[in-house]
Amino acid sequence: MGSCVQCHTEGRGKLKVLAIDYFFNINGANHHTEKFHLMTRTEDRCLVVRRGQAFKLDLIFNRPYDADEDDVILHFYVLSEINNRTQPEEYSASVPLLRSGPQSAGAWSATYVRQENSYLTVSVTAGADCMVARWRLDVVTRLNGSRSLSYKCPRPIYILFNPWCIVDNVYMPGDRHRDEYVLDDAGLIFKGVYNHSTPLPWYYAQYENDILDCALYLVRRIAKVKGRARGDPIKTSRALSAAVNAQDDNGVLEGNWSLKQNDYSKGTPPLQWIGSMSILQQYFATQSPVKYGQCWVFAGVLTTVCRALGIPCRPVTAFKVAHDTEGSLTVDTFIDDEGILIDKTLDSVWNFHVWNEVWMDRPDLGAEHGGWQVLDATPQEMSNNMYRCGPASLRAVKEAELQKPYDASYVFAEVHADMLTWKYSGDGRPLKLLKREIGKIGLNISTKAMGKMEREDITATYKYPQGTREERISMEKALNKSHSIFAKYYLNDDFNDVTFNLELHDPIMIGESFNVILQMKNRSYTKSHTVNVILRVDTINQRGVSVREVKSFKYQSIIKPNSKESIKMTVTFKDYYKKLFDHASFKVACLADIVDKNFHFYAHDDFKVRNPDIEINIAESPTSHQEYVVSAKLVNPLPIPLTKGSFHIEGPGHQKPLKVRLNKNVAPGDSVTVTYKLIPPWAGRHQISAKFTSREIHDVHGFSSFLFAL
Repeated sequence: MGSCVQCHTEGRGKLKVLAIDYFFNINGANHHTEKFHLMTRTEDRCLVVRRGQAFKLDLIFNRPYDADEDDVILHFYVLSEINNRTQPEEYSASVPLLRSGPQSAGAWSATYVRQENSYLTVSVTAGADCMVARWRLDVVTRLNGSRSLSYKCPRPIYILFNPWCIVDNVYMPGDRHRDEYVLDDAGLIFKGVYNHSTPLPWYYAQYENDILDCALYLVRRIAKVKGRARGDPIKTSRALSAAVNAQDDNGVLEGNWSLKQNDYSKGTPPLQWIGSMSILQQYFATQSPVKYGQCWVFAGVLTTVCRALGIPCRPVTAFKVAHDTEGSLTVDTFIDDEGILIDKTLDSVWNFHVWNEVWMDRPDLGAEHGGWQVLDATPQEMSNNMYRCGPASLRAVKEAELQKPYDASYVFAEVHADMLTWKYSGDGRPLKLLKREIGKIGLNISTKAMGKMEREDITATYKYPQGTREERISMEKALNKSHSIFAKYYLNDDFNDVTFNLELHDPIMIGESFNVILQMKNRSYTKSHTVNVILRVDTINQRGVSVREVKSFKYQSIIKPNSKESIKMTVTFKDYYKKLFDHASFKVACLADIVDKNFHFYAHDDFKVRNPDIEINIAESPTSHQEYVVSAKLVNPLPIPLTKGSFHIEGPGHQKPLKVRLNKNVAPGDSVTVTYKLIPPWAGRHQISAKFTSREIHDVHGFSSFLFAL
């Protein structure tokens, strides 16, 4: 038998409960909850099960149970907590013990299984739509209508959403899908620029100490979801998209997008996080927002909270994401005569943005809108007076059904907007539209591939292929529903004699130089053209805003008929090193002026220098519950030493993230290796993630996945 709790209830000759066996191992395996710390800790173990699915209890009585004379009722209830004080029952279910199963699927039930002396095994099912909460249980017994006795279970029973239950609104078909989007406690989040994305390992840690309690605290106390709404995945997930950020409700994370300098002195820089565990544990202990987060951190934490509660969830990254503040479905940028971006609008294009998708039915919208829903915890704009977004039906986004709740129009603009670049020559002078770019927003929408440590492109779930009839119909439908007028005037003059091509080579390792090349060709056989060219390289932050100028180059040329010319600007490590921002990303731009035609050509692209990877290895064949040695190795790619270096490591078996400080500098080209010991808490696949930081280099990480035998 499992853990039993002794009872001292008074009453002679009547049926009374002495203890309960919770069958932790059997119920944990059947409900896929065996890894939760609540189920495995040595003291005060608590049962964690999923709604709509039977679990077993052994009721241990003072005498054998007699079905003809004894009544047994299982009274489940959730206590309301206001201002840290326990209030009367918020929600309850009294379930009489029956000899046969429930009348309808997904209903509350308690049925007789077998009896051996004073041990009575019962099968209990929580309603498939019941509150996801920490429930209390009283077992009430009565003999032939006499005064009842009540046994109060001293520890709660946690009841979660159930993606394995076909009548639960979060039901997800397929074991491989549930393994990936509910059970996996580690994965990848993609970031970077559209033409060079990099995987960031993330430890979701939904089974670790305090994580499930913190998730329920967010729903109950921060999001203030009441009563039956705590059993509704639509309302719960929408509330969590607000509770994960601290913008207006003392939620988990305080955002910090330091636009001009890396000012994170009052907290942890977002790039140093490699998992959700320390964030949620710190928040739950202090009940104060943790500093600091940016979009991938918000998305990682939201994934953890949703998976802990049983809502299938995954982080999703889109590149070149529009933030359209005026509902026009266009993003307008302005440059001056020097090719410098001017702040004339609140519109922006982020290099990348990370949000979440959650899986559920949408009975409020219709069966066709079930499946993946967009959820975004990064505070950008208010939705019904709170910083939150979603759940927005992915089908509604793709089909431009912008009136559908919640926030489908906002998500549509993020991935569909057109980009307009205007030349601003001064107040009172007309704007000139230099470039209209269609299909340049919402690129390479990515998530971790199911069962693989690889990127999966899911762009097709958000939009039809660019240029297809379906894509144009979708865009026209959205424009017709927009309250803003689509900008179409001040078109650039038609001129095709001289063509331009801005070239960038593949991303280079940090420490190396790179070239910006402009190819020009005069296709006229009779005319020469004078061309003024400005090439610029700026470091940019995640929002695509220029932070510092790295290098600029002005050039004038007379291109003869039927000739080609190439302009090259070399950017060295010395040029860019001290001007790098968080993600080591650049915006490369070219403004060319055909003097005799008053024609302007403008082109820009994103570029990123690549950081080195951390190599993680295990010295011996790994086995669960046994100690093994892990090594993490890094090679310094810079032409300068790395100083004040440290490794941050997360993975199963750590009660908190491990930090290893280096006691020496790492010379150019040299490597550094640290080792540590780890005991995996269970058999199966585990991911180990590592991050390295120093004064000279940031955002260096690595991961490795290992299969541990029994």
